[in-house]
Amino acid sequence: MAIRKIHVSNATGRDATVAFTGLKSAPGTRPGLPGQAIDFVRYLAAGEDGLHERLAAAHGEDYAQALVDGDPEVDLELVGQKLERTDRIFLSSTGDVLYAPPAMVEIVTGPDGEERERRAPVDTESNVNEERPVRWTGRKLPRAQVVRRFAMARTVQLRHVDGLTYDYLFAMAQELAGEGAMVMLGAGDKGREPLVFATNGTPYRGFLEGRVDGAKYMLLLHLSNMELKRPEQAGEAA
Repeated sequence: MAIRKIHVSNATGRDATVAFTGLKSAPGTRPGLPGQAIDFVRYLAAGEDGLHERLAAAHGEDYAQALVDGDPEVDLELVGQKLERTDRIFLSSTGDVLYAPPAMVEIVTGPDGEERERRAPVDTESNVNEERPVRWTGRKLPRAQVVRRFAMARTVQLRHVDGLTYDYLFAMAQELAGEGAMVMLGAGDKGREPLVFATNGTPYRGFLEGRVDGAKYMLLLHLSNMELKRPEQAGEAA
């Protein structure tokens, strides 16, 4: 499991660099019979001459009978071959292979879905790193309220790297667990920016939850990019 570093401050403004990891997922259900492994294999279903454009050019748009009579879509030398490794290629609107990456265009839309602007994309840098601390904003919400208001897309666990950071994180977990609350974490000098974990990554709101069991603790940073709101009823907007 990959371990990364995060610089985080607490309620008093003191900061420390600690580790964070993704939570280990429970093994999922696998199809098959008990004790018998299953291998997933991909086979080639059609060659280039079996695609619609080629078939329509050779036999006309209504080529259903041609398929029945002669199976022109089946290339016996290609169809059914086992695919071991594939490469991704990009095609133009006319189907030509692009040998260089296309120019990217960022399309900005409004809340109504209408296009507002087209521009060259601007890289959004990560703001979760060892140099800039992620700040404890002091805004706390009951855990039950957070899970009803926000859809969590991801959760990471903060971990200590030595004895000092153990005491540091344990105190944070103990405070949050005792209050039954989550505190919002934010990036930037005042903690008002969303958390971005990778360049051009998804911006998240961060909610820090603490759990304590004796000398053991867990600090879970829940990440959300969607707030759940009750739809307006007819007449409420007025």
